[in-house]
Amino acid sequence: MADVLDERGGPRARETPARQSAALANPVRTAGPPLLFGLRLWASVCLALYVAFWLELDNALWAGITAAFVCQPQLGASLRKGWYRMIGTLVGAIVIVVLVACFPQDRAPLLVGLALWGAACALVATLLRNVASYAAALAGYTAFIIAGDEFGATGGPAGQVFMLAITRATETCIGIVCAGVVLAGTDLGGAPRRLAASFAALSAEVMSGFATTLARAGSESPTMQPVRRALIRRVIALDPAIDEALGESSRLRYHSPVLQMAVDGLFAALTSWRTVAVHLARLPYDEARQEADTILQSMPQELRSTPALREPARWLADPVRLRRIYTSATHTLIALPADTPSLRLLGDQTAKVLTGISHVLDGLALLVDDPARPRERRRGVQLRVPDWLPSLVNAGRAFVTIGTAELFWVITAWPDGAMAITFTAIGVLLFSPIADQAYARATSFMVGTILAAIFAAIVKFAVLPGLETFAGFTLIMGLYLVPAGALMAQPWQTAMFTAMAVLFVPLVAPANQMTYDPGQFYNATLAIVAGIGIAALSFRLLPPLSPALRTSRLLALTLRDLRRLAVDSIPWKHDDWAGRVYGRLSVLPDQAEPLQRAQLVAALCVGTEIIQLRRFARQLGLDSDLDAAFEALAKGNSAIAVARLARLDHLLASRPGPWTSDVLRARGNILAISEALTQHASFLDTGVSG
Repeated sequence: MADVLDERGGPRARETPARQSAALANPVRTAGPPLLFGLRLWASVCLALYVAFWLELDNALWAGITAAFVCQPQLGASLRKGWYRMIGTLVGAIVIVVLVACFPQDRAPLLVGLALWGAACALVATLLRNVASYAAALAGYTAFIIAGDEFGATGGPAGQVFMLAITRATETCIGIVCAGVVLAGTDLGGAPRRLAASFAALSAEVMSGFATTLARAGSESPTMQPVRRALIRRVIALDPAIDEALGESSRLRYHSPVLQMAVDGLFAALTSWRTVAVHLARLPYDEARQEADTILQSMPQELRSTPALREPARWLADPVRLRRIYTSATHTLIALPADTPSLRLLGDQTAKVLTGISHVLDGLALLVDDPARPRERRRGVQLRVPDWLPSLVNAGRAFVTIGTAELFWVITAWPDGAMAITFTAIGVLLFSPIADQAYARATSFMVGTILAAIFAAIVKFAVLPGLETFAGFTLIMGLYLVPAGALMAQPWQTAMFTAMAVLFVPLVAPANQMTYDPGQFYNATLAIVAGIGIAALSFRLLPPLSPALRTSRLLALTLRDLRRLAVDSIPWKHDDWAGRVYGRLSVLPDQAEPLQRAQLVAALCVGTEIIQLRRFARQLGLDSDLDAAFEALAKGNSAIAVARLARLDHLLASRPGPWTSDVLRARGNILAISEALTQHASFLDTGVSG
């Protein structure tokens, strides 16, 4: 019996250490990257402070603050944020110098000018995205940072603004360079590789889902529509990943339009996939099966083999070769002999799916291919403005909030009022672009500021007076910044931990000759907390547009543009229309309903088909008939538009001549438009003609 127990217990006893090791290894793997980031944050801040002390700059703490702000868990994000911070700092410094030069002794116009500058930066920060948005916000509050040192107790300029601008810009650049050196020396990066993996995974899912739709031929599973909508959300989420990759590679920055075209290609593929799925679902089963088989037989075997398409590694192995296959298949489908508008529609829409994926493969080739391989630079990426109203609301809030803080300062003559205005500007400009999350983030940031103030008071008055060397000071800073940085790198309560990590430096106020004045510390702390608190309160009193309102406005603006496109005498370009709708898809709130996303994609499809149909109508001399149908669409009457398009289709079907291929394509466009109008008539008929 004992032997049996030993035999049963033996393996269990041998497995226990392995299981314990695995259990210990998992927390280590989880905690390792955040702790490593905490060490990098500590090294960046201390190096920046050391250089600023060595150069004997008058306010070295701004170098440390900059290093903390620039330091990010991802190398690419940190480097790109550093470059944009330099640009924002330079712009802000120039603006404050110009403002003081224009109003050298006039306090009121100068304060109004600063408030207007803050409003302008809030507007631009909302229009832009990622680090470009951060640069616009930084350009705004850099002017306030410099002005805060320049002003007297109640806002009168002291006349040293030019030298202050140079000093603050120098301190900022020191922080940026030091953070960049530490991060580049300790992080090998990998953002391009991660971005390539994301592109490959998305492409694999799009193509495997599209192949599945063709294979099911009209009996599409109900789960495929949610799959397409989920993929749209994932495509939108690529934007910050692209920014990180651009931060790590100058070659990618030079060819950045290729990556934007890859994102647009995914949107285009999803849109055409939707058109094919809707059309197949409306066909009789036998007809759908026959036409889908024709399309599948026209595609190479590896493009219709669903198991092979689902493997992302296959997409990364040789994207250049794969792109040649997709390009060849696209040409085959465009030239596919078709005797019905239905088959022509399926062939052309499948070609658009493959063309969109070809753009993704261009991006993959750029990310994983030989870096020395020369590439043609594509056209620049244009700014897409989905909706001006959120930007204008943020600009108005910034002006009112900053102006109120300035007025309070002038009335009370608070000695630390300039710092309160500075942090009011920082809070209102940093959090404005995140819309409905702004109040929660700003409040969390204020809580982190209060916690940082408590720790800073302990360090400054209980620990630092007993230290005499910079090495000791560095050690104490590390005991706080390393765990604070590790918490900052966690996904939970990021705003609070960011405030704890970043604002610890200005609260401690390190200097070559340290001063330990409790009254000065508490006044400065009160000014910082009050400034952040005012910014948080502004988001409650003057809230951003709600997600429901932003969604309805994006849909209404897209519908207005669609109606204009339908009746404009000057034809729209496809890239202009598609880029406009892609921009709105990318900012659609997460709270938007799946149906609303589908409506936006349907509007994109209808507009694209209208642009193509107008080109064929000009060639075939049918502009007047087409105008009558689109006039009904512009007036919000889809039923009449569908009826008139049906009459136009009948005219085209009976039209003799050498235009057989163009006629079939035009009839395919009519079919796609009619199906979209029928499916989303309740949306397309809302409102009045724009």
